[in-house]
Amino acid sequence: MWKRALGLALVVIFMFGLMGIPGAEGGNGKVKTGLDVLLHHPEQLAGKKVGLITNPTGVTSDYRHGLDAMLAAGIDVVKVYGPEHGVRGTEQAGDTPGSTIDPRTGLPFINLYGKQPKEMVPEFEGVDVLIFDIQDVGSRFYTYIYTMAYAMEAAAQTGKEFIVLDRPNPIGGTKVEGPVLDPEYASFVGLFPIPQRHGMTVGELARLFNREFLSQAADLTVVPMKGWKRTDDYEETGLPWVLPSPNMPTTETALVYPGIGMIEGTNLSEGRGTTRPFELVGAPYIKGWELAEALNQAGLPGVSFREAYFTPTFSKYEGEVVGGVQVYVEDPQKFSPILTGLTIIQETKRLYPDEFQWRETEEPFWIDKLTGSDRVRKQIDEGVPAREIVESWQQELADFQKLRSHYLIYPPKN
Repeated sequence: MWKRALGLALVVIFMFGLMGIPGAEGGNGKVKTGLDVLLHHPEQLAGKKVGLITNPTGVTSDYRHGLDAMLAAGIDVVKVYGPEHGVRGTEQAGDTPGSTIDPRTGLPFINLYGKQPKEMVPEFEGVDVLIFDIQDVGSRFYTYIYTMAYAMEAAAQTGKEFIVLDRPNPIGGTKVEGPVLDPEYASFVGLFPIPQRHGMTVGELARLFNREFLSQAADLTVVPMKGWKRTDDYEETGLPWVLPSPNMPTTETALVYPGIGMIEGTNLSEGRGTTRPFELVGAPYIKGWELAEALNQAGLPGVSFREAYFTPTFSKYEGEVVGGVQVYVEDPQKFSPILTGLTIIQETKRLYPDEFQWRETEEPFWIDKLTGSDRVRKQIDEGVPAREIVESWQQELADFQKLRSHYLIYPPKN
C-alpha cells in the first residue's frame, strides 16, 4: 500500500457541493477551521445521525466546543468519542479513559483509545456519519492521528461516511524532518511509514492514510480551512490554543516535541510533572551546568540552553531533584527539534556513560518505537555524530516528500 497507484489518490475535498467555499485558498485574515466552515452550512448533515470524535481542542474560533455548537446548529449528534486523554482531556498519557454519560447533553461519551477497528465497529452502531475534529501537533508519535486512522478503517468496514474537519499544523506545514518509520516497528506511537515531523494537517494525513495505508479505504471527505498558509505560525492564525493533551500546554511545547519526545525512550525526565514538559530535560545524575555548556558548544541552529533544576510531581523521578537544562527556541525557522533531541541524548550519554540508559520495557526498546526502527539507537551507541545521523535519512525524506505532495490540500508555497 506504501506505493499504491496514485490513480487511487483522489479523495473528496468537502467543498459543500457548488457553494464555492474557498476552503483551500490562502488569505490575510484569521483562519477558519473546518469546524467553523461546517457550521456555516449545517444543512449538509440534515437527516443524518452524527458520531463526533473529539476532545477539548474541537472548539470554534469564539471558544465554543464543537459539540455544543453542532447541537445548537441543529446537527443531530448522537454519540461522542474520545481519543487518548479522553473527550474532556483529563487522563494522563497511557491511561485508558472510561466511557460515561455527559451530564450536560445526556449523550454517551465513548472511549476509543486502545481499540482496534474491529472493536470500534459496534461502537459506531446507530450513527450515519462520523466526524473527526481534533487538533494535532505535527509529530508522528502523537496518537490522535492513529485513532483517526483506525476509526476510518472501522467506518469503511461499516459503510459509514467519514468527515475530517481540518485544523492547522501548529508547527507549520513546510518542514519535514526525521527518520521514516520502518513498518516492522509499527505501534500506536507510529503506525505508518511517515517521518517524525510530517508537515501535514490532519485532513492531509487522512487523505494519505486512506489511499496508501488502510486495508480498506473509507468514504472520506475533508472540510478544509479557509485562510491557512503552510508557513503560518500558529499565533498568526488568530485561533485559540487549547491544550491538545495535559503535557502539551503551549505551541512552544509542540515545536520541540518531535525531537524532545525521543527523551521518553531514555532514563532522562522529559519534564512531565512540571509546567514546562519537553522544554525541561534532566536526571538526578546530571550536573546542569555541564550539560548546558556542552549543548551550547554544539552550535545547534536556533536554540540555546540554560542549566535548570526541577522536581517532577509525577512520572519519572517523582519528588526527586533533577538536574538538567531548559530548551530555549530562539529562531523557529532555523531550529531542528530532531537534531536537538539527538544531541541532548548523545551529550548526556557522553558525559554520564555509567548512568545513562535506554528505557527498556519489552522488546523493542521504547526509543525504537519512537524513532521507528533500531537504527537511531544503534547509531548513537556506536558514537555516530547527530548531524551524520540526520544526513543518513535524507533520501527517504525526499521519497516521502514526493508521495506527500499528492495529498496536500494547501499550496506548498502560499
